[in-house]
Amino acid sequence: MKTEAELNDNILKITMTIRNEFPELIKYLNEMQVTIPNVSAPEINSKILQDYYESLENLLRKYAPNHTSFINKF
Repeated sequence: MKTEAELNDNILKITMTIRNEFPELIKYLNEMQVTIPNVSAPEINSKILQDYYESLENLLRKYAPNHTSFINKF
């Protein structure tokens, strides 16, 4: 499993890809269940970061193949 630092770096890269290549998807980033904790001080660990990264990756994989301008940056 990747370290938290690696996962954070990957999350930043995929988020920037979404913002730069598919700005119309930004609205979905705030709606993702992973980004809405149900406690006031959520624990952030490698598993949670990996799940969040995978949810971002899935969002792109479902949306991007329909667009010829997509460049696989992740």
